[in-house]
This record gives sequence, C-alpha cells and structure tokens, in this order.
Amino acid sequence: MSVSPASRRSFLGHAGLLSATAAVLPSTVSADEATDQRPVVVGVMGASRGAALAEVFGRLPNVEVRYVCDVDQNRVKALQESLAAKLEKPVQAIADFRRILDDPQVDALICAAPNHWHAPAGILACAAGKHAYVEKPCSYNPEEGELLVQAARKHAKCVQMGNQRRSSPTIQKAMQRLQENAIGRVYYSRSWYAATRGTIGTGTPAPVPPHIDYELWQGPAARQPFTSNRLHYNWHWVWHYGNGELGNNGIHSIDLSRWGLQVDYPIRVVSSGGRYAFSDDQQTADTHVVSFEFPDRRQIVWECLSCNRHGLDGTGFGVSFHGENGSLKLNDSGYTILDARGKEVEKQDGADGMRAHAENFVTAIRRNDPTLLNSEIEQGHKSTLLCHLGNIAHRTGEALTCDASNGRVKNSPAAMQLWSREYAEGWRPKV
Repeated sequence: MSVSPASRRSFLGHAGLLSATAAVLPSTVSADEATDQRPVVVGVMGASRGAALAEVFGRLPNVEVRYVCDVDQNRVKALQESLAAKLEKPVQAIADFRRILDDPQVDALICAAPNHWHAPAGILACAAGKHAYVEKPCSYNPEEGELLVQAARKHAKCVQMGNQRRSSPTIQKAMQRLQENAIGRVYYSRSWYAATRGTIGTGTPAPVPPHIDYELWQGPAARQPFTSNRLHYNWHWVWHYGNGELGNNGIHSIDLSRWGLQVDYPIRVVSSGGRYAFSDDQQTADTHVVSFEFPDRRQIVWECLSCNRHGLDGTGFGVSFHGENGSLKLNDSGYTILDARGKEVEKQDGADGMRAHAENFVTAIRRNDPTLLNSEIEQGHKSTLLCHLGNIAHRTGEALTCDASNGRVKNSPAAMQLWSREYAEGWRPKV
C-alpha cells in the first residue's frame, strides 16, 4: 500500500515538529522515542465489544479513553463506572458518537457498534480528521467497504480492522513459514467456526425501552419497527442490520486463510446451507459452507456450525493450509506444521494478538503512517468482501463469477442489488 503525498507531507511536517521538541529532551531520548510516547486520545463507540476494547486501549501507556458511547443509557453508564474503576481514570459516557468526532483533542474513534455502523462511522471519523479502528466486519455491504478505503486514502488516516490475529507474533511466524515454503506451494485452505448458539425466539412489536435511543441505534439503516428480540445481539441474524455468522466470526478465519494463501479477490463463489437447527426469527444461515476459488489454482472453504460446537478437527475455531509437502494448522493463537504423511514436525503457541493489535494501531497514529498497520483497511476490506460474497451467493442462490481485479460480481443483477443498500435520509455514506 502506498501513502498519498498529502499523508507523507503531514508526516514529514509532524516529524519536523518532533525534531524541535527533541532538542529540549534528554539526550537519551530520540525523536522516534518521543513520537512513540506522545499521548493519544480515543473514544469508543459501542458498549458490548467496545467494553473489552476500551480496557485494552486504556491500559496502553499514554493512551486516554476519553469517551465511551452507546445508545443504551444503562449499558454505557455501567461501562463508564467499570472503566473508571479498572483504569483509575474518569471516562465520559455519551449517547451520540458524533460528540467524539467534534472533540479536537481526540485522535481516533474505536467503532464497536453493530455492523451497519462500522463503515459509515469510520468514514465520518476520517472526514473529521480522526483515525479509526473499525471492528470486523469493516463494512455492512461491499460498497461501504470500497468507500471506507477511499475515505482512508482521501484523508490520509490510519484505519485498521479488528482482526487482531494479524498482530499475533506467533500467527505472523506461521505466515512466514508458509512463505518460506515450509509445506511447499500452498493451494488450499480450510476455515471453520463452530458454537452452540441458542434460538433467538420469535419477537413481537414492542415499545422502545426508555433508556434506549432506537432512532440513533438504527442510524444509517432504513427504518424498521422495534421488536422485543432485536437488541442487543440478535441483530446479527437479521439481514437488515447484520451479516450472519459469516460476517460475525467467519471473517476471522477467512482473513487468515486469505493471508496465508496470499490471494486477494476470488473468481468464483459458491454457497450452501441454511436454517437447519431452529425455527425462529433468524434470517441468516445457522449451518453454512462457502467455497471461494482464486486465480492460480487456489481455494478457500469455510464451514460454520452455529448450533453445534464440534467443528473440523473437533474444535470451535481453526484454519488449515494444505500444500505440496504437508499442512499447517492454526488455532486461536498458535500453529502446527505436519509433513505429507501427517507427522508433526513443528509447533508453536502464543497469544491471540488483541493487545498487540491495539499497540500497532496506536504506533501508526503516533507516526502518522498507515503503512505501519498490520491490517490496513484495504486488507480488511478484501477479507470482509469474501464474507459479503458468500452471503450474496447464499441469498441469491447463485454461483457467483467475480472479477479477479476487484471482486465485483459479473452478469448477476440480483447479486449487484445486494452490493449496496437503502439508507435512512441523510445517512448515505459519502467520500
């Protein structure tokens, strides 16, 4: 990835200021060290996944979590109190994330709101001069992902997706071993997720609880009535707001598969599966298999069992790579290499990379250099796009043929209708 001239000029200008600062620092402190120590201020949008992210960022040296934001007054108040106790620092609780963007001292927005908010909030953050850490998937639909990449480029901002395994030293080592031909030419990857998620039941129209700003929760999405089983997690399984298990957890393993195979956009996508476990309000598949074919004879297959924890190899999460001379298997934090006969020849364990991912984002902000990001938003978009294509193939019932240069679907009006969405008035993302 290249950085625009504007970004480079900004970085060089910042470096000039640092050189002046370094003159008054002790001689043992370099300009780079001064840069890496400068305070960074962030605001966190979303009090569910955002709770863990706020704590991770808040424990980093010289990082201030100034705001936590959620449309649910009860949730954001509880998070505010919890963080204040854990971090021993005051945190402001707000409902509207736009207050974060209005604060000139804020460096970055951490977006952990529902999926339909990820790209629109990230785009607004870039336009407001903020960097953005956007939870996975980085977009609700393919067009939003394209626009988020454009926004990062236009405003020369660091935008990172929350695929934290990209920053795990052990996972990075595994990818290095693949590139070193530890198993020969890699041509196939299996990717899976399995869990015992329960039924979401059948909801009924209901009044919006007084502590929830449902209008703001919907934000960019075209308006739908409130139902009793919509919040705070079940929206994942409703197409109007979520992306099913493929976009919820599949993105993690598919991102690793794409990284290890060193592929970008597919040429063919096929989906099978459906709602096999429960008869309830869930619209997305609870049992799902998607195949992605790429140029140069490479393939990824993803399998999901939302309601059965026994996934491939008996595990709930994993990725395997298969090559001419053996296989490499990834779990949450480590890897194992097997020879062509299945004999273990190398094994290493490690951490999942969540703290390292946050540190990487903060370092890129301090140095004003998106090229330092371990998951710069273009990479996040490419992996997220695979999830979107898998869902589009599922929803249309078509085997998709795609343009290998950008992932766009060929000769399918039905598929391209799902490339974007209808937005609430005034909320269509713009770059």
